[in-house]
This record gives sequence, C-alpha cells and structure tokens, in this order.
Amino acid sequence: MTDPYAVASASANLLARLTGFDSHDVAVVLGSGWAPAADAIGPPDAVVPLAELGGFPEPTVPGHVPAVRSVRAGRSRALVFLGRSHLYEGHQPAAVVHGVRTAIAAGCRVIVLTNAAGGIRRGFRPGQPVLISDHINLTGQSPVAGPPPPGGYPSRFTDLSQAYSPRLRAIAKAANPSLEEGVYAALVGPHYETPAEIRMLRAAGADLVGMSTALETIAARHLGAEVLGLSLVTNLAAGLGDQPLDHSEVVAAGQQAALRMGTLLAEILPGLA
Repeated sequence: MTDPYAVASASANLLARLTGFDSHDVAVVLGSGWAPAADAIGPPDAVVPLAELGGFPEPTVPGHVPAVRSVRAGRSRALVFLGRSHLYEGHQPAAVVHGVRTAIAAGCRVIVLTNAAGGIRRGFRPGQPVLISDHINLTGQSPVAGPPPPGGYPSRFTDLSQAYSPRLRAIAKAANPSLEEGVYAALVGPHYETPAEIRMLRAAGADLVGMSTALETIAARHLGAEVLGLSLVTNLAAGLGDQPLDHSEVVAAGQQAALRMGTLLAEILPGLA
C-alpha cells in the first residue's frame, strides 16, 4: 500500500455502494470466535465480503470471517467486522488497521475493538468480559510509522494519553456495572507467551495479553475516533493454569460466550455514537 489512506477511502466508497448506506456511525471489530455475537447485535441490512472492498488480506486464522455487516443499532448505523487480520499472519501494520481506517472513512467516529485475551490479573476467569483501560504495545510496530500522512490528515505524532475513551467506558459500565477494567498487553505472536514473559508483563502492569487491538487503537486515535476496547478472557495466561494453551480452545471459549458478548454489545452500541 503506497497510500493506505487512499486505499481506505476507496474501500469506504465501495462499502457505501454495496451496503446502500452513505455513512455509518460506529464500527465493531469482533475477536477470535466472536462471529456468532454479530447475530445478537442485530439482523444485518447488508453483508459484504471484505474481498469486494479491496485492501483487506484474506484471513488465515480460524474464528475470523472475512465479511462486514451493516446493522441498525438504535438511532445509529453500525459496521460489524466479523474478524480481523494480524501481524503474525505476515501483514504490514497498514493492512492490520485497514478495517479501522475504512470504517472511519465511512463516517464512524466510534470504534469498538474486541478480542480474545489471556488473563494475567489474579481473579480474572475464562468467560469474563473486561473493558480495556489502556494498552502496552509490545509489537515493535506502529501504523503511523513510515512516511508522513498525506495532506489533510492529522500529524503522525498521535497523543495516546486517553487511548481508550473514558466517556465510552462509562457508558459501557452504566449498561453493565459488573464490568472490570484492565490493561491489555499486545504482542506479535502467533506463539503464546512463556511463564517468564507473563511474570514480566504482570510486573509491568498488564492485566490481559493478546495479539491484536493495539495497532487498531493507534490508527483510530490518529484519525480522531473514540475507542472502546473489550476483551473476553478465554484462558489463563501461560504458567497461571494447569492446561497447555491451544488456539482451538480459545476460539471455542469465544464461541461459547458469543451470545452473551453480543447481547452486551447490543446494549452498549446504541448509546455510543
């Protein structure tokens, strides 16, 4: 991608034509195994394969569906991405954040990023949703690195002091007061962490660990969108449980909690935009 912003704008134009809606207000990116949650959010008015929009690499990870839905959410119109791309698939940061940039080019001012995560904080349990209050980006990459953005776009020196919107978190906690908050550590993967790495992350203040979300958050904040992050704890992090870590079990845990997570998102989305 020589100009990822132009590619995102072109994808947004195609999205408007293929969905029949000129603009959208909020976007949701679903994590591993969460695709069934889309049904709980609401019936789609349009479903578009990502391959038809350009710029989206083909997913290679089980649990991620290469499609986006256009859904009514209260008085807002939402885009629901049924999966995402990851750095560990061999993609560049621009490809990983293309969905977020496309959504913002399509009019979305709120981005909801969900993921499956390992629980580091004592007391976190599989099946528990956790609001992301902040992140630690340990991928060594950034979607705003490289050539400066074209004219008309914000400076690449993006302020992340409020990466995850306090306003949106307050709305989510009002809808579900039982939601806890935590710091998400993003690593490249695809291998899981060692117990020593988890001890390091805990010492650094991380409560959750995963392989996504941070770059998308940076891209969204760069373009001025608010971000709400929501992790589903699908397993205890390495060294904290008795069982070896297995991606198929992570996807299965996401699928088991999908209806509950979709119901939570359906409650939250109408008040976000």
